[in-house]
Amino acid sequence: MTTKTIGLVAFDLDDTLAPSKSPLPAEVAQALLDLLAVRPVRIISGGQYGQFESQVIANLPDSPLLEGLHLMPTNGTRYHSYVDGQWVEQYAHELSPELRDRAMAALEEQAKRLGLWESNTWGPILEDRSSQVTFSALGQAAPVDAKKAWDPDGSKRARLREAVAPHVPELDVHAGGSTSIDITTRGIDKAYGISRLAEILGLSLGDILFVGDRLMPGGNDFPVIALGVQTHAVTGWDDTLDFVRGLLPFLS
Repeated sequence: MTTKTIGLVAFDLDDTLAPSKSPLPAEVAQALLDLLAVRPVRIISGGQYGQFESQVIANLPDSPLLEGLHLMPTNGTRYHSYVDGQWVEQYAHELSPELRDRAMAALEEQAKRLGLWESNTWGPILEDRSSQVTFSALGQAAPVDAKKAWDPDGSKRARLREAVAPHVPELDVHAGGSTSIDITTRGIDKAYGISRLAEILGLSLGDILFVGDRLMPGGNDFPVIALGVQTHAVTGWDDTLDFVRGLLPFLS
């Protein structure tokens, strides 16, 4: 990694900056503010904007530094920036109702066929997020420990992703968080989000550093590798915190 050429640092959210569907730990929030003082930051996740509000925005102080923070919900199919003291949606790429229905039907059918459709959950298994369809095996509100225990090696999500993809060939199917599968318009993914933001900010792709926990093939962070951006894989928010603290002296 060539730290002198880092113009922007991009992060996944769940299991990178915070435990799944949980608020930013206070130490991570402070590290992000320290980073925002020297570089713009982008956070991208499969979650909806409401999750960004509860996980990220609610745990950061109202500060001019937020003008350097770029939020991309639903794997980059949406983009929000901080303008004149408020968060403004800059674009949204919606799936058609027909495609959303087909994606949800394929997820349910294949999950049941593979024995991955759970009967005891914490909320709906399928979510229509307009620009993305998401399968959450245990529901979005499942406890972190239960999510970690459901598919620790990623094999369940890999099997489900491989089973669903042929049924929606015009869409991208990725393993998302610890229990989830995300489906978006083909080509509208985390790589697209990074490319669009680089264009908006006038950065070259090689000057972007992406930090995430799903950089393996099939993971929803994997598409960014083909762009040629710098990447760093982490195993959890505490790993990310150590990395950012080590990175900051080289960016100041």
